[in-house]
Amino acid sequence: MKAADWLGALLLAVAPAGPVVAQPAGATAAELSAIDRVWSGHYVPFALAVGERAILVANYDANRQLTVARRPRDGSYWTYHRLDSWTGWDSHNAIAMAVDANGEVHVVANMHNDPLVYFRSTGGDDVRTLERVPAMADPALEQRMTYPVFLHDGEGRLIFKYRDGGSGNGNEIYSRYDPAGRSWHKLLAAPLVDGEGQRNAYFVGPVLGPDGWFHLAWVWRDTPDAATNRDLSYARSRDLQSWERSDGTPLPLPIRLPDAEVVDPVPVRGGMINNNTVPGFDQQGRVLITYHKFDAAGQTQIFVARREADGWRSVQVTRWPDFRWDFGGGGSLASRLTVSGAEPLGEDRLTIRVVRDGAPLLLTLNSATLALIGEAPDRRLADRLASGLAVPQGMQLHTIEDANGFAIAWPTLPPHRDLPLTDIPPPTVLRLVEP
Repeated sequence: MKAADWLGALLLAVAPAGPVVAQPAGATAAELSAIDRVWSGHYVPFALAVGERAILVANYDANRQLTVARRPRDGSYWTYHRLDSWTGWDSHNAIAMAVDANGEVHVVANMHNDPLVYFRSTGGDDVRTLERVPAMADPALEQRMTYPVFLHDGEGRLIFKYRDGGSGNGNEIYSRYDPAGRSWHKLLAAPLVDGEGQRNAYFVGPVLGPDGWFHLAWVWRDTPDAATNRDLSYARSRDLQSWERSDGTPLPLPIRLPDAEVVDPVPVRGGMINNNTVPGFDQQGRVLITYHKFDAAGQTQIFVARREADGWRSVQVTRWPDFRWDFGGGGSLASRLTVSGAEPLGEDRLTIRVVRDGAPLLLTLNSATLALIGEAPDRRLADRLASGLAVPQGMQLHTIEDANGFAIAWPTLPPHRDLPLTDIPPPTVLRLVEP
C-alpha cells in the first residue's frame, strides 16, 4: 500500500485540535490528548511510566528517533528530549523505561542482538538530563541484547532483565540497581536459564502472584524458526534469586531443559508460540498458564494448565473447527492469536481474553473444571478508543496501559518480519489516555 492511500484517513486521525472524548457503550469516558507525531511504518512497543508527580512516555518519533517526554500529572505541557538512537524496521526494538527509588529515569531501547543502548537521568525525572550510560552490570554480556524489561522485586528494588544472545542460542540475564551508588550489579551469579548452545528460552514473566511468589512460564526454541518452539516450562521464586519447581524442589541455576519442570511437552511444530504462554491465577491463588497448540485434528486451540495438588492438569478450552495458525520462519510475525492470563470472576468462574484474527473474545471458564462456559465478543481499550478515532487504513491501534488508569495509544502498520517496506507511511499521533 502506498503512502497516498493512507493520507485521507490519516488527516481524519490527526484533525482534532483539542481533546477527543470517546464514549462507547458500556465504557466510561476517556480523555485523549496528543503527545507527539510518531513512526508508524511498523509496530514496536513504546513505554509508559506514571509516578506521583509526572507522566513519562518513551517512543520513536516521526523521524524514528528515540524520544522521552514528560508531563506533570496536574499539567498539560510536555517536555521532550530526543536521544541519539534511531530505530530501523525491526519490531524487536522495544523500549523499556522505569523510575528508580531516587526518582531518576532509566531507558533501554533499540536492541535486537545489539550492544546496550541505555540512558539515565540525573537528579530526578527531568528528561532533559538523560545521558547515555555505556554499561550496566557486565559489559561482556551487554553486546548481544534483546527483550529489555524493568521490574521490581518483592522489596520494591529495581530489576533489569534481558536476553543475551540470539534466537535459538541465548541466556536470560538479571541485574539489580543500587540507588545509593547509582550502579547495577548482577542479581544472579549465572544466567537464569541456559540453552546449552542448542536452544534458548522465551519467557512470560516473572509475574507476582497473590501467593507472594514470582511465577515464570516459558517455551524452548531450537532455532530462529518460530515453529521450533516446544516444551512449555515453569519455575517460581520468592526473591528472583532462588528458583524452584512448583512442588518446592530447588532448581540449580542455570536451568537447563533436562532439569526444567515441563508443564506440557508440546513438540516442535506443535502450534505453540513464544510470548503466548501467560501465567494467571484462580480464586484460590493457584497458578494457571494460558497457551495454544494444535489439537488432535490439527486445529489451533486454547489450553489452560493449572498446578493442582497432584501436579499440572492441562485442559483444552476451545473447540474451534476451522482455525489453524500455521506459523513459521524468522522475524516478527503478524500475530493471528494472542492470549491473556486467567483472572477470577466471582466465586466460581474465570475469564481469559483472546484476540483471534483481530477479533477480541472473552472466554468464561468454570473454575473447578476449567471447562468453557461461554465465548463472547470482547472490547479492549483499543476497540473502545477506535469508536472515537479514525485509524488509517491498513493500520492497527496499539495501547499500553498503566496500573494508575493512564494509557497511551497510537496506530501503526503491523510487523513486517523486520523487513523494510517499499514506501514510508506518514507519521501518526501518539495520544495520552487519561482516566
